Amino acid sequence: MAEWEPHTVTTAETIDPGPVTALAALFDNGLPAPGPGDELPPMWHWVALPSWPVSTEIGSDGHPARGTFLPPVDLPRRMFAGGEVHWHSDIRIGETVRRISRVDSVTEKSGRSGRLVVVVVSIRLYRDGGELALTERQDLIYREAGTPSATEAPVADAAALTPVGSPFRRSDETDWEFTTDPTLLMRFSAATANAHRIHYDWPYATRVEGYPGLVVHGPLITLAAAEVRRLGAWPGRPVRLSHRNRAPLFCGQPAKLRARPDTRSVTVDLFGPEGESAGSHASVEISLR
Repeated sequence: MAEWEPHTVTTAETIDPGPVTALAALFDNGLPAPGPGDELPPMWHWVALPSWPVSTEIGSDGHPARGTFLPPVDLPRRMFAGGEVHWHSDIRIGETVRRISRVDSVTEKSGRSGRLVVVVVSIRLYRDGGELALTERQDLIYREAGTPSATEAPVADAAALTPVGSPFRRSDETDWEFTTDPTLLMRFSAATANAHRIHYDWPYATRVEGYPGLVVHGPLITLAAAEVRRLGAWPGRPVRLSHRNRAPLFCGQPAKLRARPDTRSVTVDLFGPEGESAGSHASVEISLR
């Protein structure tokens, strides 16, 4: 990485109603599908601003080859570990925004699973006219390939899983069952222009990167948690969202989204098949005003 230097990428993009409609169809949770002119729901900019690289730029893992915008990290496993978003004004579907992206830092570390590299990316969105609409920090972690542990919860072969319908099933006032299947992951990959093979390519995910099954997207979990706040209809307007992914969730594994609302915020935790005693796989905190 000695020869690589970070650079700023500035693009003018349209808040595309097509992927927004696709995500609403994927969630199929009873809320109205946002359309042109409507305010974009929290975190849906991940879907409304897809970035499709040309085919010759795709690396072996399905992501754009490293060494251009992102550094040429030589570790195979990539994890969307978390980040933070601040909203400064609303964003409307169909409007044009200016996106400014930059890698802020690249840090090499050693963890329990071996060597890792943490890459921090910053993003700013400006509305037409120059008004700042959104600032975001994304934390990406690159790790060494692993070997599935015998102690991990069993994961069904992707071929044995059937479509689950809506991924949301409300259990009570604050709890939702969250279920996934390969078609759900494929449709989310398509809506977000995410070609990372761990989400749809079973042989690659298990034999190359060493996972026990297909991996549920970190952004899908964060978006689902943000959707729980909308489904719960708790009062207040989101102004900040912080999210952290602690452990992967695999396709078909039972999971639960639990909301903890108060007067100024809603925290949503995702618990995997191990249950609450094992701690949350992911956590999202939404500050309201």
